[in-house]
Amino acid sequence: MSEMKTKICVVGSAGGPLDPEICERAHRVGYRIAQQGCILITGACPGYPHEAAVGAKASGGLVVGISPALSWKEHTERYHSPWREYDALIYAGSGLMGREVHIIRSSDIVVIIAGRSGTLGEFAIAYDEAKLIGVLEGTRGIADHLPHILKVIHKETGADVIFDPGPETLVDRALELHEQRVAEGRAYTIPIFD
Repeated sequence: MSEMKTKICVVGSAGGPLDPEICERAHRVGYRIAQQGCILITGACPGYPHEAAVGAKASGGLVVGISPALSWKEHTERYHSPWREYDALIYAGSGLMGREVHIIRSSDIVVIIAGRSGTLGEFAIAYDEAKLIGVLEGTRGIADHLPHILKVIHKETGADVIFDPGPETLVDRALELHEQRVAEGRAYTIPIFD
């Protein structure tokens, strides 16, 4: 069997005011993910994750969206979410919060850009499931508060969290650490807590 492509999900602010400079950085994250031959996964939502999807498509990448909806009609009419930039939409049918587990478990690496309460939930799932998490620094929202949150968690899960303000360097560093985690046998294990 040939080696599978690395899957990187981008999570972050899907609503609220979007900063054009952060949109451009999110686009660069997606572009770099595709340049590196990885698959981009998002929650098939608008906002910064969508900008990453647009960036990945601009570089010829494969983009998968995990929708909260049950169907294309619900995805577009109820959730008002994009679809044109996706090579595949997977309909989780579990609502906005319910699809978070699907997004995280489908990915090897989680990249966080800005974010609000939904992103905080995605971070918590990724952290508890020992994922490799890359945080794009300087994007405000949850991303800029994660250093403090990590200090108060007091829980070792096997997760690795890296911070970088550069879209390209964040993706490259995450991929390098992912290879190390694979070599050490830490990339595909979920810890069991007593």
